[in-house]
Amino acid sequence: MTGNVFTTGNDKPVFCADIGGSFIKFAVSPKPGVIEPLERVPTPASDWDAFVAALSDLIARHAHLVKDNDSTPLALSITGIVDPKTGVSIAANIPCITGRPVAAELSARLGRPVVAANDADCLTLAEASEGAGKGHDVVFCAIIGTGIGGGLAIGGKLVRGAGGVTGEWGHGPIVNTTVEIAGETIHIPRLACGCGQSGCADTVGGARGIERIDGLLHERAETSHTIIEDWQAGDALAEKTIAVWLELIADPLALAVNTTGASVVPVGGGLASVSALIDLLDGAVRKRILNRISHPLVIPALRQADGGLVGAAVLGRQEG
Repeated sequence: MTGNVFTTGNDKPVFCADIGGSFIKFAVSPKPGVIEPLERVPTPASDWDAFVAALSDLIARHAHLVKDNDSTPLALSITGIVDPKTGVSIAANIPCITGRPVAAELSARLGRPVVAANDADCLTLAEASEGAGKGHDVVFCAIIGTGIGGGLAIGGKLVRGAGGVTGEWGHGPIVNTTVEIAGETIHIPRLACGCGQSGCADTVGGARGIERIDGLLHERAETSHTIIEDWQAGDALAEKTIAVWLELIADPLALAVNTTGASVVPVGGGLASVSALIDLLDGAVRKRILNRISHPLVIPALRQADGGLVGAAVLGRQEG
């Protein structure tokens, strides 16, 4: 797969891996603008030594693809938080890396530079350099999938703040407790969040959030897929659910835009594939921000399929 030139710090090749709880997707970027997917192997999520061995074996099998293999950096996109100051990772579905300065330990074991960032940050960097945010100075990437996440890039580089949580607009007790829909005042309780707080956008904003709202409104247990399909078909109950969802989630996203000054908000995650939903969210957010613009602001990400690898490759050149 080829594309235009990514934002880079050098022209050296980069090994890159998109590491999820189930699989490692491994690739090489031999030069800026090119990603060559190579393998997908199971993630040894609970065994650190096996995890290191898996990456070592992947590199060994494909070392012939690059010159100066020993100095070629390895860049990781990880499902979890990576503290930019300490390098310590927290990944609920990859327990073997939780609590470890994963890049530093891998660098020592593999004998090469290693850099790491979470998957939302990597998608953000991919969108800023080679996606919907290309040409924009400030890019805020919103992840709307099972839950809510995000990342921020300025001038083609990640903003990696304290604790590695920059762009996490899904957390903090910021969700309204009442909304007005067609003259009806609807109360939504502050729901407990997995982060330990209550009232986070994450509790109502993603696919599970749509299901929670629907359950509160209609006392039923429908999947987000069914609710969205029914909404698109004009079902009244589903329309009410989506109307409430929109009112609850547009406010915190508009706040993120006002705070960052982003001129584009690429959306990743499963719900980004529902273009009508993203169009609706775009209109609602643009009505709420101070910088009133007439062109689309909240738009589907272009690098959904390979954002982890693309962003990791860019990060590897900038920091590796």
